[in-house]
Amino acid sequence: MNRYDKTFKEEAVRLSDEIGPKKAAEQLGVAYHTLQDWRKRRTLQGDGAHIGSGRAYASANKTTREIELERENSELRRANEILKDALGFFAKDRKR
Repeated sequence: MNRYDKTFKEEAVRLSDEIGPKKAAEQLGVAYHTLQDWRKRRTLQGDGAHIGSGRAYASANKTTREIELERENSELRRANEILKDALGFFAKDRKR
């Protein structure tokens, strides 16, 4: 497994913004999915996304997966609230 430093990752993401991720991955000798992962981290986590090398993530110490799970959890909570409201509405309607 290759490890890349912060500077390399940031420059790779900038290059991919300019020429596209496929061309940048080919030119740099990095797997396309790896570069896409770096781009996704930058989008989700901003400037702290590429700390050091390896699997260190944002300064908040949250992985991309943790952020995704928090979003999903929030969406599911909203959906549950909507379902509870609908259940209450239909239960009132049925008593009449």
